[in-house]
Amino acid sequence: MSSLTRYDPLDDLFRGFFVKPIDFPAGALPAQSIKMDVKEQEGAYVIHAELPGAKKDDVHVTIDGNLVSITAEVKQEKEVKEGERVLRSERYYGKISRSFQVAQDVDDAQASAKFVDGVLELNLPKKVAAKSKRLAIE
Repeated sequence: MSSLTRYDPLDDLFRGFFVKPIDFPAGALPAQSIKMDVKEQEGAYVIHAELPGAKKDDVHVTIDGNLVSITAEVKQEKEVKEGERVLRSERYYGKISRSFQVAQDVDDAQASAKFVDGVLELNLPKKVAAKSKRLAIE
């Protein structure tokens, strides 16, 4: 015995169209990461790092040899008006950080940083390598 089923093209067309939107739990969003461009010039590294929502005072950069660390804190300014209900918030608030190594040690005394419109620009000059010296044996 065979069974027959009726095919309705409109059923396929509207399938999933009138469903309830997906509900994401509060902690389901992934943590933000710092997106960067790293360029090497003849005597320096130039880094552009995106830190949207961060303020200049909340951004910290540390240099240790050839290891560079960027840390930023994005603070939430919550403004919910009376009678208003937040259905979904995808903006990230919290602390983000990223560390990376460059091929050569950085001269931290000459390094400079600018923060304009949510973009951190680092100019990291390469440390001049000390020339080796041959010792005479007495």
